[in-house]
Amino acid sequence: MSESLPETVPVLIASGDAPRYAHPGDAGADLQSAESLTLAPGERRLVGTGVSIALPDGYVAFVVPRSGLATKHGITIVNSPGTVDAGYRGEIRVTLLNTDHEHAFQIAVGDRIAQLIVMPVSRAEFIRVARLPGSDRGEGGFGSTGIGQQTNGGTA
Repeated sequence: MSESLPETVPVLIASGDAPRYAHPGDAGADLQSAESLTLAPGERRLVGTGVSIALPDGYVAFVVPRSGLATKHGITIVNSPGTVDAGYRGEIRVTLLNTDHEHAFQIAVGDRIAQLIVMPVSRAEFIRVARLPGSDRGEGGFGSTGIGQQTNGGTA
């Protein structure tokens, strides 16, 4: 079986260090901090990356947390995923939050603070109807499937 390479899309970058993929096959390219700062316990800050890009029409970029920062240090992104629209030309900035209750977290210039995922996006055509069609889930929302394993449509 021949392995096909993923589609690449040209993304113009005007400033900052270009986001980099750490490994072949990674979905997210690392964004680096353009500033040094300390995040106190429970503190959130808007952190610049110095990166400005131009996505082609029909694409979006999502800014998502780095799993290692979240697991080891409690650093996450408040509005994850952050959405970078194709028409946006400003600096990509990341709202980081230190969820640790005791320890501050140091960020230096060049530290990898988030990942950027570029994806094609469809535009919806919203069609007003009097009633939505039924589904197996229906109106079940937050927590409607329970915590345990699902067995034959019920909670174990």
